[in-house]
Amino acid sequence: MPLKRRNFLLFLGASLGTAALGSLPSPNSRFSMPFAGSAQAATGGTLSFQPIKTPMPLNIDGMAPDAQKQAYSTFEVVDDIVVPEGFTYDVIGAWGDRVGDSRFGYNNDYVSLVETGPNQGYLTINFEYISGGTWMQTYEQVIGKSLPFDTVKAAANASDGKINAFALSDDNPLKAQIQEIAKEGLIDQGMGVISVRRNAQGQWERTYSAADRRITGISGLEDGRYLKTTGPAAAVFGKTNKMGYEDNLGEKIIGTFQNCAGGTTPWGTVFSAEENVQDQIPEHVMADGSAFDPSATPFVIDDGTVDGRANVFGLAGNKYGWMVEVDPANPNDYGTKHTWLGRYRHEAVGIRAVSGKKLAMYSGCDRRGGHLYKFVSNGTVGRPQAKANSRLLEDGMLYGAKFNADGTGRWIPLTLTTPVDPVLPSQVDGGMVTLPNPDRNAGGIVKYTSDGEVMAYKRQFNTLADLYRGTDTEKQGAILIDAHFAANAAGITCTARPEDTIVDQDGSLYIAFTSGSPGGDGGPDAAVFTGPEGESSYEYGWIFRLQESGDDPAAMMFMWDKTAVGGEPVDGGLGFANPDNIEVDRDGHLWMVTDMSTSSHNKAVPSRTKDGKPLSQGNLRGLFGNNSIWFIPTSGEKAGQAFPFAIGPMECEICGPYLSRDQETLFAAVQHPGERNGIRQGMAAEMRNYAMQTTDGQVFMQERKVPIGGNWPGKQANNPPKPAVVAIRRV
Repeated sequence: MPLKRRNFLLFLGASLGTAALGSLPSPNSRFSMPFAGSAQAATGGTLSFQPIKTPMPLNIDGMAPDAQKQAYSTFEVVDDIVVPEGFTYDVIGAWGDRVGDSRFGYNNDYVSLVETGPNQGYLTINFEYISGGTWMQTYEQVIGKSLPFDTVKAAANASDGKINAFALSDDNPLKAQIQEIAKEGLIDQGMGVISVRRNAQGQWERTYSAADRRITGISGLEDGRYLKTTGPAAAVFGKTNKMGYEDNLGEKIIGTFQNCAGGTTPWGTVFSAEENVQDQIPEHVMADGSAFDPSATPFVIDDGTVDGRANVFGLAGNKYGWMVEVDPANPNDYGTKHTWLGRYRHEAVGIRAVSGKKLAMYSGCDRRGGHLYKFVSNGTVGRPQAKANSRLLEDGMLYGAKFNADGTGRWIPLTLTTPVDPVLPSQVDGGMVTLPNPDRNAGGIVKYTSDGEVMAYKRQFNTLADLYRGTDTEKQGAILIDAHFAANAAGITCTARPEDTIVDQDGSLYIAFTSGSPGGDGGPDAAVFTGPEGESSYEYGWIFRLQESGDDPAAMMFMWDKTAVGGEPVDGGLGFANPDNIEVDRDGHLWMVTDMSTSSHNKAVPSRTKDGKPLSQGNLRGLFGNNSIWFIPTSGEKAGQAFPFAIGPMECEICGPYLSRDQETLFAAVQHPGERNGIRQGMAAEMRNYAMQTTDGQVFMQERKVPIGGNWPGKQANNPPKPAVVAIRRV
């Protein structure tokens, strides 16, 4: 599928250069018009914005190869949000700003606006993680107090960088110092609710209501604001005589952290996905679903990392990795973890609530080899806007998707009677799968690379009930707690890092699969996740569309296809790499942000070969520049093309695009600016070379000016880079 993009202008009018743009969509195509206002009326044959220029030539430029070489021979990367001419953005909140009795957290991700009236509402924000090096470098400057980083790093260096702080005596000064650092890091994770409105000048601003609050990684530890639990895992949390660790809190849960993407319900609540919880707690569990001892994930600190922060507080690992529901309008709501939705590395949730039908909730496990899941309620939806729909999440079933290479698929339940029929190593790219440890007294997992060993595993265990311990309810809870590994045992398809799931008005589910490369956690099904030429290990990612049989949310069969493919245009890609969060506008078109790893941003590519061999796709991602926002029409003559709308600041990921109800504002979160190089000192920059390709495959050299580190959003020399939420709108 060809792609398209073009010129640019910076928020404050700083021009970066101009390249010729080919023809825009024909009058027969139909595009939705978010951001359309009196300044530019929507017409059937034009976009409501002029696509910006990015570093790579695209098919949508409409330029001959020689013209591409000239126009793209130089490029300047800017430490700002680059938006089309006629657009601007408001910074609504940034790390360290006051929120209720706490502060705006770090590395904001999903953003949701629950509107309470025209031009006003509650903005709910996820705070995923802290970028250890940059967070430590800028903490005192932003927060206004110091922490004992150097002292604790010295102690960690003396013990291989790791400290089991939970085992230290309470009168040990080192334990108190670790608690101080860990507490501040966990405060900067979780969720936040802030009230906002659009003023007479069109700007979005905070209103500081009584509902403004933070739900942090330590909510409940000192303030009694515990999170609640529903579903079968509560039976595991509350049982006595656990095989593993006991936190003595029963169903109560301290805090939420690693909050990545999410979703907003028709009834006005917001879901937050706990993703990479393994950075803070032991992910693996015992056969009864109880947690490993906190010592399994010790406190770690070095120049670039501050992790294992739950260790010192003795948090139970099986209570993290869930979906958290919050009502932003209720100032006393600090979150509920609905365990029927499963515990894994959640990334987002797609909600389908149709009157008279069962509620369906879709979510993906963002790891290499992770699965796509669907929860189906036992009860039916009445009025989709009724808050009573939250009760439907207390009773139902969790399913995993089995994709077939022919575009069909089915849903497999994760329950006691499901046969053990594991994914085989030969089926996945990378040739490795993880399964629950056959020594059920030891718990945890084992990695398998031999089909024969997996077939022997299958002969040892008949159903999922054979893998878990306890009463039937406790076994069901344990399966949900161990969902990813139980899903592998059940033969659910391993996929390519499903980072977002969102449901269109027509019932279609869109899934962003970010990367098809294998890794230490596994790899995707080699027959399903293929590139434009049928190749496996396809790094650049896809957007899939899934349609349930009979348009029934509770259907057990589905059809799927590929809506968009990342990669270079000459190879069949659309010009972006690693699609992540998705928003669907009112006309069913997609707004997508990318998630290239920070280490790959603008990485020099002076040659496309090394030692006579072509570079891997992972090593070519520097060609794509910074992470960005794209518009992808799903219908009309230009369906399947991609139009670049914005580029993010240095070393950041733009997350959580969310359109206001009137489609005139796109809310977004700028996550981890300056993550790799920290503060940009003295506006430092360097020139780098890139072996680019024209859209017909001719190689040419581009010289690119790249800032070193970040100063956004202050944008002045030596300003600390700060994660922040913005509202993008027409001027």
